Amino acid sequence: MKKVLIIEDEESIRSFLTVNFKMQKFIVVEAGSGEEGLVKAKKEKPDIVILDVMLPGIDGFQVCEQLRTNFPDIGIIMSTAKGQDLDKIKGLEFGADDYVVKPFNPLELILRVKSLLRRMIDEVEKGETLKSGPFLLEVYSQKVYKHKVEVSLTPIEYLLMKLFMENPGKAFSRNELLDIVWGHHFVGDTKIVDVNIRRLRIKIEDDVATSIYIETVWGTGYRWRKD
Repeated sequence: MKKVLIIEDEESIRSFLTVNFKMQKFIVVEAGSGEEGLVKAKKEKPDIVILDVMLPGIDGFQVCEQLRTNFPDIGIIMSTAKGQDLDKIKGLEFGADDYVVKPFNPLELILRVKSLLRRMIDEVEKGETLKSGPFLLEVYSQKVYKHKVEVSLTPIEYLLMKLFMENPGKAFSRNELLDIVWGHHFVGDTKIVDVNIRRLRIKIEDDVATSIYIETVWGTGYRWRKD
């Protein structure tokens, strides 16, 4: 059974989500503040965190940043207020994999969680590796190395990296990347693609200003440089 940590200060929302996730056979852990959420994340080691932006004490962005630093393999979905587009982008910048906008249907959130979990599960046989330039990607362990030094990636960043390395030279539109990496169900704009590409470039490029591995295809999207 997969474990979900819900960090939400409104008890009514937290309880409602807990009931719905338990009905879907998830193990659920609750936290009413960011500080409590970080403690429980360390203790319970959840697969997915549902994280509210507006929290008492340290806010959701700070929690997201600490979760991503301490638990790079964890899935993070942030919940933002309706119309707060800047919160969505900021959450992605801090390391969130996805977001939902309040008020949201709990079934939509559960679908997003299941989709993220599927993307995090290894689909290829043990031992397969991908190589491109200074990069080595191990499919079984879902680890990426540059010059034999591991690069810490979020689940979404890993999936983007894997897709690019599997298809060197192929130009992907932003909508194609949304469909393949985030899933056909994803409801949102293509800004989430650009934010994650920017984060990935910061981690893998020698110089982000002159990106040489992930190339921008103007008017279309992105492609991985062909050796």
